[in-house]
Amino acid sequence: QLQLVESGGGLVQTGESLRLSCLVSTSYLDYYTLAWLRQAPGKEREVVSCLASDGRRTNYADSVKGRFTISRDNNKKMVYLQMDSLRPEDTADYICAAETDYNCPESPYDYDFTGRGTRVTVSS
Repeated sequence: QLQLVESGGGLVQTGESLRLSCLVSTSYLDYYTLAWLRQAPGKEREVVSCLASDGRRTNYADSVKGRFTISRDNNKKMVYLQMDSLRPEDTADYICAAETDYNCPESPYDYDFTGRGTRVTVSS
């Protein structure tokens, strides 16, 4: 059973940056498609960004394009989400996810493995 542990959340002001990290319990991270999901209070879970197992194909939600960057370090078993120019509407629990599919699932509920999340709060 794959385990994912997120860190790096916190309280920031509008316009500031945060970098989320996710440690994945596998020596074969390059086999997995990786993603960051988020769920705001009272809202549906959404896919923020996905990085396919080939390490090249990426997807971003329209609301974060140009501001967020997903990356991975297979040797360190880590997935990152660099978040710049944060806005109050980015406030949510951010969840690291992994999937054995070669492609990025569109639905946030189609990922085989998810972490418990780290909370990001952006004040105005």
